Amino acid sequence: MNWIHEDSLRRKGYRRIAGLDEVGRGSLAGPVVAAAVILDRSSRLPGVRDSKLLTESGRNRQFGEIALGCVAYGFGVADAETVDRINVLEATRQAMTGAVCSLPDPPDVLLIDAVGLPGLDLPQRSLVHGDRRCLSIAAASVLAKVFRDEMMKDFDRFYPEYRFARNKGYGTEEHRRTLLFLGPTPLHRLTFGGVPSPRSWEGT
Repeated sequence: MNWIHEDSLRRKGYRRIAGLDEVGRGSLAGPVVAAAVILDRSSRLPGVRDSKLLTESGRNRQFGEIALGCVAYGFGVADAETVDRINVLEATRQAMTGAVCSLPDPPDVLLIDAVGLPGLDLPQRSLVHGDRRCLSIAAASVLAKVFRDEMMKDFDRFYPEYRFARNKGYGTEEHRRTLLFLGPTPLHRLTFGGVPSPRSWEGT
């Protein structure tokens, strides 16, 4: 992972360059979480990469290094009800916008993983597979993943039968079996395939 995309923007005069990524778009339960991070160009983050390529302990370690070494970071969250109401893509945009707005000072430009944010009046560059091509986006993916995983662990205490601490809301075979027996919780996305509506489940 290198600074090629950030340095390209710096040559154009940008300084506060925010990377954005999200996690949770494909899960059956829980929120979409986005993170925005502005890295210090002098930071040494050799282990940072797409969060999906790291172990849980590796992500947790990198979270601390990123949080301590960056200029600023912030999070945005779109819950399951929002996903059902406006669809998962728009919920992702809402979460990303929230992450940008949560930064203590506005960035000059955005580097985003695959999504455009037309609602934000900021220069932005969308990169397909950006979490594997751009250090700032990869760092945001780590922050978002760890933040969301901790949320799902908290939810697990309220709904232990669903094993959210283990499956993080994704559609594992165990999770789908539990849905068939117990029906959805308020954390489940009722518009997603594999999630029965409460009405249809109550009628069985």
